[in-house]
Amino acid sequence: MKEKQIKFKYKFSKDYNPIYVNGAHGGLTGRDEIIVNFFLERQGLPISQTHSITEDGKLGDETSREPEDYSESMIRYVSTGVVLNLESAKSIYDWLGNQIKNLEKIAKIKEQSKK
Repeated sequence: MKEKQIKFKYKFSKDYNPIYVNGAHGGLTGRDEIIVNFFLERQGLPISQTHSITEDGKLGDETSREPEDYSESMIRYVSTGVVLNLESAKSIYDWLGNQIKNLEKIAKIKEQSKK
């Protein structure tokens, strides 16, 4: 008897564009689901900077910035979020665990080849 199979075809929206994230924040929803919000964490940027212009017309030193101490702040730009039910979360957990194991194997092989 022939084994049953199913074929999945992937369709991408016109605006599909993978993004880089380096963190996540979330928790449980009131509907017993998990929400994960993905973000990119980076240092803050000034709203504006003012520079002097040298006598020969080139950009000179910074004379002021707004706010003055922006470098003390961090920005977490939340790009997207996902809501998962328990079954989906477990499935993704297993898949992600396997991907981590594969990356660790590759890293180990690369480290051993350096020796």
